[in-house]
Amino acid sequence: MKKISITAGSIKLEAQLNDSKTAQAIWDALPLEARGNRWGDEIYFSIPVKMGTEDAQEEVEVGDLAYWPPGTAFCLFFGPTPASVGPKPQAASPVNVFGSIQGDATVLAQVPNGGKVKIERLQG
Repeated sequence: MKKISITAGSIKLEAQLNDSKTAQAIWDALPLEARGNRWGDEIYFSIPVKMGTEDAQEEVEVGDLAYWPPGTAFCLFFGPTPASVGPKPQAASPVNVFGSIQGDATVLAQVPNGGKVKIERLQG
């Protein structure tokens, strides 16, 4: 299983990737560092990965990591977004879920809009 670390300010989280083609493409692109944009309880940023949809879905779970094909973006979901109709995160349009945060993803609420986010491989 591939694991990554997510660092945003003083917040450090670990996540596990699934065995999708999207997860492999993102793994191959690591490490990544960007300024995150906030959209409700989602942080997203553009990455140098170009993929189409792969089992794409709009409603995701808290803690899901997803790739948004229209914006070539890495998305971290930790609560409802402006598109949500309930407590679950809802993406702007279908996303490829490629992993999930291990532990409490809601701590990402502390990351400001424009905060730096670093994604790195964890050696297992």
